[in-house]
Amino acid sequence: MCLRVEDHVVLGKPEECNVVTITVDGKELQAKEGEPILAALVANGIMINRYTVKRNEPRGLFCGIGQCTDCAMVVNGKPNVRTCVTQVKAGMVIETQRGVGKGGEER
Repeated sequence: MCLRVEDHVVLGKPEECNVVTITVDGKELQAKEGEPILAALVANGIMINRYTVKRNEPRGLFCGIGQCTDCAMVVNGKPNVRTCVTQVKAGMVIETQRGVGKGGEER
């Protein structure tokens, strides 16, 4: 199921771009190279990026401009990466973050 807008009423059709493979929680997905990781995840129906430290509550897209931490995920082994402002690159390995993430520190 793809949730991408293929023909926007104002922006028109998207430009052609390279489609690459990324791995999210062990599953290979297709993404457009250079788009925000979060856009690729939403297009593939993934709405949860992390779970909170204290209550283990799910979080996902909130601000979309890198100001909050709701989209933080573990990317290529690095925790707390803001996926709304980090571009997709071929071969990325992305994991749903639990708490502060592996190797992360309490904020």
